[in-house]
Amino acid sequence: MRLSPMRAVLLSAATLALVACNSANESVSEAALISTPQGPVQGVNTDDAGIYNFKGLPFAATPTGDLRWAPPATAPTWSETRVADTFGDRCMQPADTEGGFFERLIEGHGLSATKNFLIKKAVAAQKPSPISEDCLYLNVRTGNLAGETKQPVMLWIHGGGHQFGSSDFSYYQSNGLVQKDVVLVTINYRLGAFGYMAHPALSAADPNGVSGNYGTLDQMAALDWVRDNIASYGGDPENITVFGESAGAWSVTELMASPLAKGKFHKAILQSGASTYHLGQMDGEGLGWPSGYNMGEKVADALGLTDPTAADLRAVPAADIMANLPEKAEEAFHHIRDGYVFPKNVGHAFRDGDIHSVPMISGYNSDEGTLFFPDDGQPSVWESDMPEGGAEMIATLNKHYPDQGETLATVYKLNADYTAGGTQMMGDDIFGVNVRYAAQANTAAGSPNWLYHFSRTPPSEKQTLGAFHAAEISFVFDSNESILGLSKDDEALTDVMVAAWTNFAKTGDPNGTNLVEMGVPAWAQHTGENWMHFSGNTGLPVTTAEAHIRKAKLDALETGLVLKLGALDAEFASSGDVGTLND
Repeated sequence: MRLSPMRAVLLSAATLALVACNSANESVSEAALISTPQGPVQGVNTDDAGIYNFKGLPFAATPTGDLRWAPPATAPTWSETRVADTFGDRCMQPADTEGGFFERLIEGHGLSATKNFLIKKAVAAQKPSPISEDCLYLNVRTGNLAGETKQPVMLWIHGGGHQFGSSDFSYYQSNGLVQKDVVLVTINYRLGAFGYMAHPALSAADPNGVSGNYGTLDQMAALDWVRDNIASYGGDPENITVFGESAGAWSVTELMASPLAKGKFHKAILQSGASTYHLGQMDGEGLGWPSGYNMGEKVADALGLTDPTAADLRAVPAADIMANLPEKAEEAFHHIRDGYVFPKNVGHAFRDGDIHSVPMISGYNSDEGTLFFPDDGQPSVWESDMPEGGAEMIATLNKHYPDQGETLATVYKLNADYTAGGTQMMGDDIFGVNVRYAAQANTAAGSPNWLYHFSRTPPSEKQTLGAFHAAEISFVFDSNESILGLSKDDEALTDVMVAAWTNFAKTGDPNGTNLVEMGVPAWAQHTGENWMHFSGNTGLPVTTAEAHIRKAKLDALETGLVLKLGALDAEFASSGDVGTLND
C-alpha cells in the first residue's frame, strides 16, 4: 500500500510561502499595550491603522525535557510587559528539503527570466525563523482592541504534511481577513517525530497509556488558549472557526474526530485536505500502514538505543534525532488510532458519524498534482508501483477500486497520456475524494456543508501549473504577490473568497449581501451535488454555482477509500480489536 506522495503535501505550502516577500512597517505600539490573563502584552503596528499583530505568544510550556513526547503543559504567565514583536521558533523540521521543488514552482508560473531571477534572489535573501523544540507559540492579528463587541475568531493551522511549516510564513501575514472584522490566530504545533512518534516506552510513561498524536494535542492546547485569552485581543471565544490547508485541513478533520476536542471550536474550513485516508495504528499494522510503535522503534534503533525508557529517549539531543530519522519516516508520522486521542481513525469516525459535527466549508484545487507527479509518478494513493497502461494497469486499478479499472483508465485517459491523466488522478485521489467524503459524512451527521472547487490558473500564457496545490491560500488571505502575475479576475476572486470565508466565520454561512453585491451566485449547501466553482483567468466567470463537479471520477475513486476503510474493519474484527470502533 502506498502511503502518500513523498512531497505531495510536505513542501507545497511551505515552499509557496517563501515566495511572499512582504515588508510590513511594524513597530512596537503604545496603542497595542493590553492586559491579558497571562500578563501585560504589547504588540506591533501593521500597515493598516488600528490593526495590530501580537507575535510569539506562548500557548503551552516549552516541550523539552520531561515534556518532550508528552501532552502540552500549562502556558507560562508573567508580570512584566511581554513585547510581542518576534515570531516564535519553527518546530523541529528538516532545514533543507527543497530539492528542486521551488524551481518548478516558480518556472511553472511562466514568468520572464528577469522575474524568475528576482524572485529567486529575494527568496535566497530571506532568513526564516530558527528551528527548535521551544516552538509552541501563536500569533494574534486584530483590529478590535477597543471594540465593545467581540469579533469572530479564525484559527489557522498551517500545512506541510505534519513534517514542515510554521505560522510565520509570509502568506499568512496579511490584514485581509482582519479588515473584514475577524480576529486571526495562526499557530505552531509539534511536527514529524516530535509531534507524532509513538513508542512503547513513551506509552508506559503516559498516564493514559498512549503515545503519539502530540501535534494534535498542541492544536487543542492552542484552542484552549484562545478560549481563555482571546477576549483580551477583541475576539469572541464562543465563535471560533478552525481552518487550514493540506495538513492543516487534515488537522481540522482530526480535531473533529477526537472526542477530546469536542466543544473547542464551532465551525471548520478544509482547504485541500481531509485525513480520512490516513489509517495508522499505535500498534499492529494499519492495512499496510506502518504502526506508530513500528516507526518509533526504528527511530530508537537508528539512535543506537536498545529497549530504551522514556527518559532515555528524551535525553537524546533534538539534532541527533533529526539526523538519524529512518528513510521515509515522514510517511509514518501522522495521526494514529490510540484509543484515547483517537478511538477511531479519522476515516472511520467520519463514516460512522462519530465526529464533532459543525458547519463546514471544504474544497480542493483542480490541478493538485502538477507539482508532485514528476517526483512521484503514481496516480493512486493506494499503490506504489502502478503499471503505466494496458491490462496490467487495469487489473491493478481493479484491485484498489473494485470494478472501476476501465472507468478510471477512460475518464483520466491513462492509456493515451499516462503523465497528464495520472497527474489529475493523483490530485483527485489524495484531495478531491477525501474533502467530498468528509463533507458528505458531516452532512449525514447533521451539519450544513458548502463544497468548492478552485480552478484559477496563473495569468501567463506560458504557465504550466494550473490550479496547483496551495494556490488558493493567497486568495483566502489576500496576500497575492503581484510579481507572480495578478489579473483583474484575480483581484475580484480575492475579494469574493475573503468575503465568503469571513461571512462563514461570522454566521456559519458563506453567503451574504456583500457577495450578492459582487454578483456572486448563491452558494447552495452541498447535499451530494452542489459546488461553488472559484475560477478566473480561464474564460469562465470568477464564480459559478455548479453541480456534480468531477462526479464520475470522484465516484470511481471513492470506491477505493470505502474498500480500505472496510478492509481495516475486517482486520480489527479478525484480531478481536472491534471494541474501540464501536465505543
